[in-house]
Amino acid sequence: MCGIVGVFDGVAGSQIDPALIRRMADAIAHRGPDGDGFHIAPGIGLGHRRLAIIDLSGGAQPMATADGQTVVVFNGEIYNFREVAAELAAHGCVFRTRSDTEVILEAYRVWGPSCVTRLSGMFAFALWDATSQTLMLARDRIGKKPLYYRIEADRRIAFASEIKALRVDPAFDRRLDPAAIEDFLGLGYVPDPRTIYAAVRKLPPAHTLVWRRGAQPEIRRYWALDLTETPVRSRAEAVDELRARLKAAVAARLISDVPLGAFLSGGVDSSAVVSTMAGLASAPVKTFTIGFGVADHDETGYARLIAEKYGTDHVEAFIDPQSFAASHDMIDRLVGIYDEPFGDNSALPTLRVCAEARKKVTVALSGDGGDEAFAGYRRYLWHVREQQVRSLVPSAIRGPLFSALAAIYPSFDNAPRFLRAGTTLRELAMGSA
Repeated sequence: MCGIVGVFDGVAGSQIDPALIRRMADAIAHRGPDGDGFHIAPGIGLGHRRLAIIDLSGGAQPMATADGQTVVVFNGEIYNFREVAAELAAHGCVFRTRSDTEVILEAYRVWGPSCVTRLSGMFAFALWDATSQTLMLARDRIGKKPLYYRIEADRRIAFASEIKALRVDPAFDRRLDPAAIEDFLGLGYVPDPRTIYAAVRKLPPAHTLVWRRGAQPEIRRYWALDLTETPVRSRAEAVDELRARLKAAVAARLISDVPLGAFLSGGVDSSAVVSTMAGLASAPVKTFTIGFGVADHDETGYARLIAEKYGTDHVEAFIDPQSFAASHDMIDRLVGIYDEPFGDNSALPTLRVCAEARKKVTVALSGDGGDEAFAGYRRYLWHVREQQVRSLVPSAIRGPLFSALAAIYPSFDNAPRFLRAGTTLRELAMGSA
């Protein structure tokens, strides 16, 4: 990962404090240990912390076009940058580097803000167009790369990869957002576009923010998941297509000029990623697993089976579960990493496995999202059953009936799910949205 920061002032000729931009970048130095860079001009300041992955010698940022009129700072990776570069070359673009960063610059010059529709990858970038006096912020389709911002008095915007970079400004408004607190208590995290701070927002996934000096900022969605039903395929055809798509996705993520590996839990998703990597790589895949020595939570046995089957260079790190309770330093570090409340306890082992992986690799693939994409959790089947009940009982009857039943059902909040009928009855009383 890299880190980006910046400040844009909508008033022509205004000055940006270079020391502020440097302090913002220093606050996220951990995101980019391989170097930093800055661009300061009237009304605009950009900063970058680099973790070099592609074109180690030629990809330094901020990166400008040959005429110096367009400048970008970028966090992430554009997986199809070679294909886009070939298309841009047909438009007369000449590239000076082998980096995906330069592809963003040239794509903007040819297609303008709509260039994001051509990019496949994980990214957050800020681009300054001096000719049109326009700032463009963009975030990838799924929101893998973060981008936070705050707007002051409708004339000035500060943005960064992490909230802590915004907090270094003495003028930072630290008031909390009551709605965000409510979201956290209900969901365990603060969803886009809110943050725990009332004055700070996340740029939502698949959105751009374009602000031309003298006008108002415009936030637009550039992509949405296509939910159009496709023709029913046979099981064999569906399996073949899934394998082809998984292979293409993994292959795109193996483009790197630094060592890479994979997290391996032994579950279906991470195992599928590792097996695909093994089929594409010319050397053994480096894999990493965390174990706890507690049978109910230890997946090292499954991971070891996959590692042996595909001949990976496997690393197992074992952790005493009691160490988590006693490790105040780890908790404090996580608080510093997330910058706002986050209630998923998987962050603890994730931090440890990342630390182990960093000893050998710079980039690691993971299988996160497999259960969500393929309905792997039991709650999805439960939701289907609830929907079936809703379809059978008219809402005029269902609401009062199930509300009354929920009110008289005893509370068993800590019992197994099948005994917590009160929760299910309340859900059935509500609509499906």
